[in-house]
Amino acid sequence: MELPERKMKILQAIVRTYLATGEPVGSRTISKATDLKLSSATIRNEMADLEELGLIVQPHTSAGRIPSDAGYRLYVDEMLKNKQKEVDDEKQVLLEREDRLENLLKQVARLLAANTQYASMISSPVIIKNKIKFIQLTQVDPQHVLAVIVIEGNLIRNTMIDVEGELGSEQLLKLNMLLNSSLDGVSVDQINLGLVAAIKQQAGESSGIAAKVIDSAAEVIRADEHPEIYTSGTDNIFRYPELSDQQKASRLIGDFEEQETLRSIVKESLEDGTDTGIQVYIGNEVPSSGAMEDCSVVTATYELGEDMKGTIGIIGPKRMDYDKVVDVMKNIMAQLDDYYKK
Repeated sequence: MELPERKMKILQAIVRTYLATGEPVGSRTISKATDLKLSSATIRNEMADLEELGLIVQPHTSAGRIPSDAGYRLYVDEMLKNKQKEVDDEKQVLLEREDRLENLLKQVARLLAANTQYASMISSPVIIKNKIKFIQLTQVDPQHVLAVIVIEGNLIRNTMIDVEGELGSEQLLKLNMLLNSSLDGVSVDQINLGLVAAIKQQAGESSGIAAKVIDSAAEVIRADEHPEIYTSGTDNIFRYPELSDQQKASRLIGDFEEQETLRSIVKESLEDGTDTGIQVYIGNEVPSSGAMEDCSVVTATYELGEDMKGTIGIIGPKRMDYDKVVDVMKNIMAQLDDYYKK
């Protein structure tokens, strides 16, 4: 059923007020509860129309109105539609932001390589002390529910949950409300057996699905601890004779392609605790150095918003121009936040 906007607002006000008070709702209450600026007489006429449509009922003479089952149904359907639109809009914004961030990081890697004439790397930001901000469950088919999990810093992760049979709209709504009220602001290390047990108990028949969502949420948060790494200018370091013989070059290419050494560098840089201080690793000081034992690596930690940190790095020969590299990195870091905001 499609209602004109004014009638829908009045019905919504009746439902919300009755849910809050448990008392029949009169026209004077509705005039205060909406922004329609209608007289009590006009509201009474609209309420009479809603009653004729079977959306509200008058429990006894001279009393206000309460929602009928059909009224509840229309209210819930409209709410779900609006909530889904909000989620879709937010997902689109977040996805666009992720694409923009990836392009920005690739651009920074290219600038670092071009300005230093060495190889460069930059990791995507990870959320320090990851916390859940929002969860939205949507049934995609009778066997699957899509969980959209938004992490603080507005990073979005999607995961598919296996279910046995289609969930009703009310069941899905209640599960969404329970998970968000229970997990909003919760970090992965706060998801313990006690919290899971409490959520499962409140979820009732949906306890199995709730447990799967919690497990998936914890998993995607942990996955965010392994950032993407973008590199540029790998060929630059082969300009230097001490790194260009076939065996060393082959090993260095392997390190860049497999990225394990780069991930070790990122991990140590983020755990170092010196905030945005610049660090220099020479030869065997390079974490899990591998083929980079003949290189020097200069890193710095950049920040994008609250608790979002990543690593910038320059890789070159031990005889690199350290003064120039440090100056370039400081300049890039100073500009990075401005680039991101644009």
